[in-house]
Amino acid sequence: MTTTTDRPVLAPDIPTTLPDDGCAGTLVGRVWRPEHGGPSPVLIRADGVFDLAASFATVRDLMETDDPAAAARGAAGERIGSLAELLANTPPAGRNPERPWLLAPIDLQAVKAAGVTFAVSMIERVIEERVHGDPDAAAAMRDQILSEIGVELGDLTPGSAEAQSLKQYLVAEGLWSQYLEVGIGVDAEIFTKAPVMAAVGTATAVGVLSTSSWNNPEPEVVLVVDSRGRIRGAALGNDVNLRDIEGRSALLLGKAKDNNASCAIGPFIRLFDATFDLDTVRSMVVSLDILGVDGFRVRGTSRMSQISRDPADLVAQLMGRHHQYPDGAILMLGTMFAPVDDRAEPGRGFTHRQGDVVAISSAELGTLVNQVQASEECDPWEFGIGSLMRNLAARSLL
Repeated sequence: MTTTTDRPVLAPDIPTTLPDDGCAGTLVGRVWRPEHGGPSPVLIRADGVFDLAASFATVRDLMETDDPAAAARGAAGERIGSLAELLANTPPAGRNPERPWLLAPIDLQAVKAAGVTFAVSMIERVIEERVHGDPDAAAAMRDQILSEIGVELGDLTPGSAEAQSLKQYLVAEGLWSQYLEVGIGVDAEIFTKAPVMAAVGTATAVGVLSTSSWNNPEPEVVLVVDSRGRIRGAALGNDVNLRDIEGRSALLLGKAKDNNASCAIGPFIRLFDATFDLDTVRSMVVSLDILGVDGFRVRGTSRMSQISRDPADLVAQLMGRHHQYPDGAILMLGTMFAPVDDRAEPGRGFTHRQGDVVAISSAELGTLVNQVQASEECDPWEFGIGSLMRNLAARSLL
């Protein structure tokens, strides 16, 4: 991420986009192929980006194999170009439409998210509810709730006897909230973040409704799950949240979460192999860096070791005999990072401004970088499932 004299710009490069160990792991993405009028799954290697479509028409198909990492490495076909070339052509500004660019690394998977999985974000959801989406009242309410609860919520196991005892106390004190229910209760909050194929990738715009006055990014680890519930790998994600809208009513969750370009995933999926597994995910540290056109900067980290519900338990609540996903799913695991730094007026906390550059990174997964725009001004989502099926059929890939 770099800056000009007056504003940050998207400037992804290989050292920041890739994990710290480069291409040592198995990195899978998707690329738009202008000459084919559609996308191809790709394998990212040190010597270039290689098309997998001849063997796997979709990322979904690759995930259904017994060993996706081995299958991807064995199927690498046509070299599309270097990663540097694709990164340079991915930002919409200045893009050459006749050359390939990067997309979100998923296609037919359902896009799901788990909410209120960290104690810090749980408190912030309670605050949103209590102040009805009014950022002016948030700071005082935050102090009041933390002082009245008086316990370390991060030490509680959701659904445990201790959690149920705390629930009874909070109900008696008039402090109970639906957000505490999903934070420390038996059932996790799992919702649909975006329609299939609506997610955006790295080095492009991420959308916030122009009518929202209190919002923030949510940096998260994203699990990629096949149709049988097997966790195949992970990526980074931004589960953009409109705090004022959800704060008015939890029934507005869809409007707060699902808008044009409001879900970013990338830069690639790192498949499970000898270099990377679920235990690695459990110990990851996710960093957030926001740089605004006004020079305002926010930095923070989220440690997966502090998550209240184990990632495998969240996947078990997502799918099983109670709910099937024949094309698999991705699951955003939630965030502990809720920025509260005052950006302008004291007590109003943080909210996005047009042009903010949001970089979400981890040593194991690289960096997902996006620039904030109004959802109404982001490129419209036009290539859906029907378009994909027609395109693959025309390319004789089905």
